[in-house]
Amino acid sequence: MAHHIGILTGGGDCPGLNAVIRAVVVKAIKHNGWRVTGILEGWKGLLPEGSTRPVNLPEVSGIIGLGGTILKTSRTNPTNDDQQMNAAMQRIKSLGLDAIVAIGGEDTMGVAYKFAGRGINLVGVPKTIDNDLLGTDYCFGFDTALNTVVEAIDRVRTTGESHKRVMVVEVMGRHSGWIALEGGIAGGADIILLPEVPFDMDDICSLLKKRHAGGKDFSIVVVAEGAQITSKEPRANEDVVTRDEGKDAFGHVKLGGIGRALAQEIEERTGIESREVMLGHVQRGGSPTAFDRYLCTRFGLHAVRLIEEGRFGYMVSYQGNRITEVSLAEVAKGTKTVPRELFDEAAVFFG
Repeated sequence: MAHHIGILTGGGDCPGLNAVIRAVVVKAIKHNGWRVTGILEGWKGLLPEGSTRPVNLPEVSGIIGLGGTILKTSRTNPTNDDQQMNAAMQRIKSLGLDAIVAIGGEDTMGVAYKFAGRGINLVGVPKTIDNDLLGTDYCFGFDTALNTVVEAIDRVRTTGESHKRVMVVEVMGRHSGWIALEGGIAGGADIILLPEVPFDMDDICSLLKKRHAGGKDFSIVVVAEGAQITSKEPRANEDVVTRDEGKDAFGHVKLGGIGRALAQEIEERTGIESREVMLGHVQRGGSPTAFDRYLCTRFGLHAVRLIEEGRFGYMVSYQGNRITEVSLAEVAKGTKTVPRELFDEAAVFFG
């Protein structure tokens, strides 16, 4: 049985991180008498320039509703370099960690899988507002992000209606459009655009012109940042829209800007005044919803239970209201995308 565990939060920040930390620490210390070490700034904390510190009960008191992460985070990927990987392995050994709880999304779970393959005792907890991890119905943070998106759409609707505009709301979603789909439906969007279904500008503009000619003098378009623009006519840009040419430590291009590009082209083609709203990191911030707080608590408790039982190489999972687990190997196989039938359900309300 473990006596000393480490805990880290990796990747983008997300509502609910502190609620998971709280559950892990309370269960580990109060009920098992273990020591808990916080690995700061994600996987960076295990590198020579990284930092760690003890985490005790007083520190986690009252943080269940606090946004962000008391352990800080980063998009560090030590598996890119053998020297860094070996340094991290040595750091784990020198800290005397019996197990590590890694809280994060696709990239964090990918690193955890590789460390597990090197013999490190690891348990993962699924965090991402994109809800795109395989093996779990819900990731924590998704519900909070959805509520933020729906509130924004409700607010944008009133200004769009007042000015007879097309309002384009850009939300997060690199490869998976769960936020756009569920947020768009709940917000009553007139068009929803996902990474899974490339869209044609001619069709979009035709739909909007028909809608406005039919007496609807404003429209709401929700678009995921990773949506792909195509066209029947040749065009210079038939791919995702990026902020710049840079990539992060996991090789991802920096998305952002499709909302502006879409609004500009809609206005040019239709003559209807159009504006974009890019929600960006607003979706990540703030306090978690009650659903996410409860889910995070259950996730944290189950992560400790897996360590108690000596069951490593798993990610905690939410399946049909049950908290269970799935192998990191399964999670590493890809991302969970929106099935076409769910998009077709949403399309019933387009126009």
